[in-house]
Amino acid sequence: QVHLADAGGGLVQAGASLRLSCALSGGYFNGYAMGWFRQAPGKERTFVAAISRTSGDTVYADSVKGRFTISKNAAENTAYLQMNSLKPEDTGVYYCAGRTSQRNNVYYTKPESYTYWGQGTQVSVSS
Repeated sequence: QVHLADAGGGLVQAGASLRLSCALSGGYFNGYAMGWFRQAPGKERTFVAAISRTSGDTVYADSVKGRFTISKNAAENTAYLQMNSLKPEDTGVYYCAGRTSQRNNVYYTKPESYTYWGQGTQVSVSS
């Protein structure tokens, strides 16, 4: 049974940094492409960033490009989302997601493409 445990959220001021983590258990980590999504209050879940299975190819939402970095650490079975220069509009519940992939260099940006989800971690940015 694959399980994703995301963590690292918190309450910070605008301009601060946070690093979210997503630990995968019950599966072969290098077999999974990973992604991060967020959901603001009263809004739909939206794409933030994604990374391919092993090639390291990444893609970002325009709103976070240049500020956020997604990465995978196979030794730790963990994916990360480094968030710098946080803005109040980054506030929301952040969810990590994972799915198996036959190709090394493909990433996925749609929530329906993912099989497994973390429980979510709250990020709140004050102005």
